[in-house]
Amino acid sequence: MAPALPNWVLEEVVSRALAEDVGAGDMTTLNTVDEGTPCAAEIAARATGVVAGLFVAEAVFRRLNAEMVVTFMTHDGAAVGPGTPLLRLDGDAQAILTGERTALNFLQRMSGTATLTARFVEAVRGTGAHICDTRKTAPGLRLLDKYAVRAGGGHNHRIGLFDGILIKDNHIRAAGGIRGAVERARESAHHLLAVEVEAQSMDQVEEAIAAGADVIMLDNMGPDEARQAVALIGRRCRTEVSGNVSLETVRAYAESGVDYISVGALTHSAPALDISLEITDTQD
Repeated sequence: MAPALPNWVLEEVVSRALAEDVGAGDMTTLNTVDEGTPCAAEIAARATGVVAGLFVAEAVFRRLNAEMVVTFMTHDGAAVGPGTPLLRLDGDAQAILTGERTALNFLQRMSGTATLTARFVEAVRGTGAHICDTRKTAPGLRLLDKYAVRAGGGHNHRIGLFDGILIKDNHIRAAGGIRGAVERARESAHHLLAVEVEAQSMDQVEEAIAAGADVIMLDNMGPDEARQAVALIGRRCRTEVSGNVSLETVRAYAESGVDYISVGALTHSAPALDISLEITDTQD
């Protein structure tokens, strides 16, 4: 899976993370390991999951030492198990030790998101429903979080407020109703922006249909109610389910006939995948 981040974004994220951790210098490494000491190290999985973020880890080590040789032993989106090698590093020991935690933090977080996403995707396989993320991401790491969702086989919802219209309950209240909100969005937004409306009841579903929504989000509805809503909507617009979806319930939601299922937990509650770095060889 090719990196999907502009270089300037990757450089900014990595620089900020290293500045946070290293500060004025890695006091432990600088005072215990001689400058220029060559070594080899391996990053490997210690649990079963789906890997994501290898190119981010590479960027960490290359930022610390441009001559670092980084060998990819697998690829983002690959299923891995305990002991699976992910990256091999050959170069300056100081750079490897200083970058270890930052690189692992990115890898573990992103791989955890990819792993959880893959579990949701597998749970709905064969239904036609697409698993999507949300904007419930770590501030400053959204593009990495959303990349990890794709590595796990999921789909991205809108990236931010700028690339999609999603009229939620508070917009509806502030605009004075669903129809008014949709009409104003149609008047002001360019023609390539789809208009999605959040509906919390069957009455609101009917209002959203009448207003001409492109997508109706069925918010916090149970699987049975979602099935009724999908039947009411027919194919007049696309449908999405959101709110309190779990691995235990996602299949039932998918079988209701919805097009998309958005899951905030993919990016805000995924457990980190256990990954380690071990120095395998040093040379005097």
